[in-house]
Amino acid sequence: MSVPSAAVAASQPVAAQVSTPTSSPVSTSAPAPAATPTQADLLDFVRRAAADADLIASLPLDPEGRTWVRLEGPGGSEAWLIGWPPGTGTGWHDHAESVGAFVTAAGELKEHSLAVRLPADGWKTLELADGVDRERRLPAGKGRSFGRHHVHEVLNDSSADQHAISVHAYYPPLPQIRRFSRTGPILRLEQVERPEDWQ
Repeated sequence: MSVPSAAVAASQPVAAQVSTPTSSPVSTSAPAPAATPTQADLLDFVRRAAADADLIASLPLDPEGRTWVRLEGPGGSEAWLIGWPPGTGTGWHDHAESVGAFVTAAGELKEHSLAVRLPADGWKTLELADGVDRERRLPAGKGRSFGRHHVHEVLNDSSADQHAISVHAYYPPLPQIRRFSRTGPILRLEQVERPEDWQ
């Protein structure tokens, strides 16, 4: 999610299947950079947080839906610790003008992404060109950063019985998330979510 969502389908609202949300920040004792955090700062933060065994063990896990706890990110960034039961995922989405990073702390996640920048507004359906799909497997300790308008979906589909846990950070804090559905090369805008939908 790279984003907090209990929904596997892109069109479901974030708060619909939340198991254990909280809005109280949890500190990871990471020093905040003096300036606006960059993608590298966010990646460094999520790597340190993912290596904090006590923090990872503190996340309550639900066998049915995703769980998350808000963290104190560097330089005013938005950060989340997320638990993924087997078979759960985010659905296709982007992060508007925010840059971000995430690291798998336990288990393994898979990311599907698009190597293309979508128009910001004014469309409902797009046909994607051949060759824009990317796939990454992210076992524990592996992660990535990404720029603005990054379109992806994140899944825990590698295990039938093991949760995955990950740490995510975004700057600026997410102003909105656009959710998409996909049928072959056709990408459809389904919903635009605002912070009040997931916090």
